Amino acid sequence: MSSNESEPKVSRPQSKRKLDRRIRRTRDQLGDALVALMQEKPFDSITIKDVLARAEVGRSTFYVHFRDKDDLFLSDADEFLEAMATMLSRSKDTSERVAPVREFFKHVGEGQRLYKALVESGKIHDFLELAQGHFARGIEQRLAELSRSRGIAPASRAALAHALTGSLLSLLTWWLDHGMRATPEQMDKTFHQLVWSGITPPASPTMT
Repeated sequence: MSSNESEPKVSRPQSKRKLDRRIRRTRDQLGDALVALMQEKPFDSITIKDVLARAEVGRSTFYVHFRDKDDLFLSDADEFLEAMATMLSRSKDTSERVAPVREFFKHVGEGQRLYKALVESGKIHDFLELAQGHFARGIEQRLAELSRSRGIAPASRAALAHALTGSLLSLLTWWLDHGMRATPEQMDKTFHQLVWSGITPPASPTMT
């Protein structure tokens, strides 16, 4: 329906909430459909028609939200990684963890077939690039929140967060490639031992 500029704009928060839920549900259906298909066949062989049939969503609806299957993949991965990377700050976690390693490794480990599909399709590079950005920001935020690291200068925090994220993702791929013999809890402990053994906030100047 087109709007008439002479009419006052009426806020309809209830309708908007229903619309938002519907949009979220549609996007989730499409993302879940693509993830399922990626575990069944090569990414390049998946068609939009395959995704629509699995998600039970119309073609016109798909193109309201996404340009193509690559856009769908990147959007779905981006939302997942943002939620994962900010989990500790959003939940106001009281531990000294800077990243939800246990939760992240557990989730990825349970989706081994998807991980293999990402590697085989070459999409793992896009996934890790997105993860680098999100976790670097998430770790930087945690370093600013925690009293143990609050003395680190903002510029140094950003660089340190970037380096720690590289270590986190390297640890993840090592863990997956070596059969996940350690538990996600053990990997979380290993990562945070690395974090805190390498972080020493500058000491206060001594009086002479």
